Formats: sequence, structure tokens, C-alpha cells
Amino acid sequence: MFKKILIANRGEIALRIIRTCKEMGIQTVAVHSTADRESLHVKFADEAVCIGSAQSKMSYLNIPQIIATVEITNADAIHPGYGFLAENEEFARVCEEHSIKFIGPSPEAIGNIGDKATAKDTMRKAGIPTIPGSEGLLTSLQEGREIAKDIGFPVILKATGGGGGKGMRIVRDEKDFTKAWEDAKREAKAAFGNDRLYLEKFIEDPRHIEIQIIGDQTGKACHLSERDCSIQRRHQKLIEETPSPFITEELREKMGQAAIKATEFIGYEGVGTIEFLVDKHRNFYFMEMNTRIQVEHPVTEEVTNIDLIKEQIKVAAGEKITTSNHYPILHAIECRINAEDPTKDFRPSPGKIVNLHIPGGHGIRVDTHIYAGYHIPPYYDAMIAKLIVSGQSREEAIVRMKRALQEFVIEGIKTTIPLHIKLMDDERFKAGNFTTAFLDSFDLSQLSD
Repeated sequence: MFKKILIANRGEIALRIIRTCKEMGIQTVAVHSTADRESLHVKFADEAVCIGSAQSKMSYLNIPQIIATVEITNADAIHPGYGFLAENEEFARVCEEHSIKFIGPSPEAIGNIGDKATAKDTMRKAGIPTIPGSEGLLTSLQEGREIAKDIGFPVILKATGGGGGKGMRIVRDEKDFTKAWEDAKREAKAAFGNDRLYLEKFIEDPRHIEIQIIGDQTGKACHLSERDCSIQRRHQKLIEETPSPFITEELREKMGQAAIKATEFIGYEGVGTIEFLVDKHRNFYFMEMNTRIQVEHPVTEEVTNIDLIKEQIKVAAGEKITTSNHYPILHAIECRINAEDPTKDFRPSPGKIVNLHIPGGHGIRVDTHIYAGYHIPPYYDAMIAKLIVSGQSREEAIVRMKRALQEFVIEGIKTTIPLHIKLMDDERFKAGNFTTAFLDSFDLSQLSD
């Protein structure tokens, strides 16, 4: 087992990893930017090292500086968390070259599955259902247009190195294809330094369902059932839950087995998710694989009683997976609390937290790095907390979530809490009647503080 782990991340996920490491008797090293000196992950780690200025490229994306910090602190492994360098093939390879254990899949696995176009081709070879579209990256505008005409509109253009909705364009008519192509390439180049695109049939009003998997170094894998991530804004998740109110037991079994098949086919090591789109007829199609711990992993932890960070570390240390396929024994929901103003097109709301009250009670969990007096910096992702509730039923979980949201007080900034309260009262949400387009019909101007 590792003696010391450097956490190449920040905020709540860094603090989450520190907590599990402490329980496992593993020393921790926090890295931080100048803007994060007062963050809780810095305060609670055994050691902390400032690695650069506030801009991510100078700190949390600065590979040479992170590797140098590992060497001066004598850490023997790096946990990348999620975001930043968590799915960066080059970073995983540099770790390997310096004999530092990267807690995640191999560079080869990241390369084969992290690139979305390559991943789709890999899944076809594994026999996993995929969405009709280009067989690889598009080589020209004309090729894309011809494929779109062949499979029929609407289609969606996607950046191969993308995420969070960047470099995506839905095209509903041939006359709009050229502009969508140019816009997608421009946005992808700016966001990822890579403007390569691929094309898929656009599935109207799907559910976004992901399967949590764990694979070990022997090539064996298991799944921990599904999470429904369909409540999204601009392809970014806001609410996740398990089990999905849309998935039948038969479909859950089929998707779980498909996820295991895919994981074992690529020889995947670590935790991750196989992400699917599910149409209204409950046909499922591979969308992408996330080769890291997920933001919403606590939802699965609460219904299976398994510490996914602990399992991730154990697998990285060479241990075999100690769990088998799991299915939810409770119902859990997670709301992402962002420092944003939903009434102003989700405009970021950095600043000082003047007053804070964290909700409590049975079945309540809050993962966060904020505290009263903390200044939320403007440089990073707007998520500042995750509120997770569990209950014996979905109905109980929704009622508990609303109560917890009403108790959650964050003064000094705007947050998405009012939006989540409104969602918990929505009859369509309570009935489980929603798709990825659900928020498009919401009147956000009427939200109250």
C-alpha cells in the first residue's frame, strides 16, 4: 500500500480524497495555487505545497511543477481527482516514466477510451451498441455533410477531446451544417487546443444513464449499477440519482453487463463510468467513458455502502477488486450547489461567504470545502458543494432533499439552491418524467433567494 499520496486537484474532491487516505493510514500532500491558500484541502492535508499562480495552466495543469512536488515530498502516488489532469494521457505517461503510480488507468487505456471518437470505435469492436454516425474523426466538411444526409437529420457534431458541452452543435437541417461545423471547430480549438470533430445521430430527448464500474490489474471488472444524470444545463449535470426511475430491472442488468464487457475488453484499471444515452423505447447506446472518479460518486456510495475512493486506491496498489456487482438498496439523489445566479443565465458568483449553515439529520451528506469567511475564487469551476440525500424510496429522498435544501444557508453569494428547491417541487420531476431537455422548459426568472 502507498505511504504518501499527492492529490493533484483542489476543493471538495481533494478534501474527499484526504479523508479516505487518513482512514487508510496514508499520508497526504496537497498542492494548491496562490488563490487556494485558504482552502480546506490545504488545511487538512499532512503537507501542502504552493505550485503556482491562480491560473490553472500555471498550477493545477502544470505537469512539471506537480512532478517536482512529488519528488521533493517523497510521495509514491498521485491521485488526480476529476477534471484538470485526471484524464490526461500525457500526465499519466509522465508519471509512469518517473516511477510514480498514477491512481487511474494506464496511459494506453486513457488514449484508447478517453478520446471520444477512438472510444466509439473501441466499443464497436467490443460489441457494445453505439449511436449511428461517423466511424472515426471527420476529415472534411463535405464528408460530414454526406454522412449526415445518409443517417438523416438531426445530427450532432462533437469535439473528440471535449467535455462539458464544449465543441458540440446540434444540426437539424442541411442548410445549417456549414455554420455548425465552423462554430464547433472554433469552440473546440479554443477549449481543448484540438478542433477534430466526429458526428452522431442526435437522439431526441434521451435519458443520460451511466454505469459505475471498477476494474483491477488482473483484467476483472464489476459494476455498481446506474446513475441517472439527465437533469442538465448545457450538457453539464445538475442532479444525479440512483436508481433511475426510468430503468427497468431487465434493462439495468443488460446495461450493467455491457459495461463490464466494455471494461474488461480494454483491460481497464480503476474506477470509471460507461455513459449511455437511452431513448424513449429504452434502447441504449454507448456515448463515452469517463476514466476517473466522477463528481457524483457519492450517490453510489450512499446506496451500496462502498467507499469508491478507497477501492480506487486499493486497485492502484495492486489489490484485486473485493466487491461484486451491486444494486441499490436505498434511493439517493445529489444536487450540485454552484456559485452561480440561475436567474442571470447562471452567471458565476464568486466572492466571500458571509454566513454558512450546513444541513444535517438522517440520510444527509454534504461534500464541500467552503466555510464562513471563505472567499470563492473566480478562476475555477463554480461547483462549491454537493448535497446528497438517501431514503428508503424515491419519494422519501425527494422530500428529504427539499428539507435539506431549505436548511442550506449560504449568504454573500448567489447559488443554485433556489433552482434545486423548485425542481424538487416539480410534478414532472417527482413523477420521474424527464429527459436531458428537461430544464429547457423552466422559467428561471421566478426563483427566489
